[in-house]
Amino acid sequence: MGHAGMAAAAVRYLRSAGAPTVAEPVEALPRPGLRAVGDDERAPFDQSEFRRVLGNFATGVTVITAPAADGEGGPAGFACQSFSALSLDPPLIAFMVGRTSTTWPRIARAGVFCVNVLGAHQGELCRGFAVSGADKFAGVGYDAAPVSGSPRLTGALAWVDCTIHAVHTGGDHLVVVGRVTALGAAGGDRPPLLFHRGRFL
Repeated sequence: MGHAGMAAAAVRYLRSAGAPTVAEPVEALPRPGLRAVGDDERAPFDQSEFRRVLGNFATGVTVITAPAADGEGGPAGFACQSFSALSLDPPLIAFMVGRTSTTWPRIARAGVFCVNVLGAHQGELCRGFAVSGADKFAGVGYDAAPVSGSPRLTGALAWVDCTIHAVHTGGDHLVVVGRVTALGAAGGDRPPLLFHRGRFL
């Protein structure tokens, strides 16, 4: 049984055991205040070593897209390898984005987004969405995701349409949780685009 099957079995068990179907309201914890990192809190290694070691973990590659918010000329999007499924019930996913990203504020204003899971044939497309300041959608085929209207990129292996559910701080990044409203896969046996040790596989 895979992870999804085990999670579904756990949900069925909790329901059959009389677990409440409506959760009691939970008071949100206060957000920690932002402050400078003290010298005694700094990592005992440099950032290049952190990147080198963590680069041994191969990841899939996605492009996060959002429709143009009011007053903005076009849709927004950026390449993202920090993406993960988070919860089966309710259906949640998560991605991480740098706090200095110039694209993230546009996605936040839209309040919705679409995760496009890239295939191995889409390395150049990914590079186009990894740059800053250019028209990332120039020459890129897409249609509108069914619920959010976010760009759904042509040729992607799968897509996940979401609303922004929560945003948490995580050091120099933000952890964005999305609630899934629709999703789909292209089918077939095309391999995914993978990133490993600083390059695509």
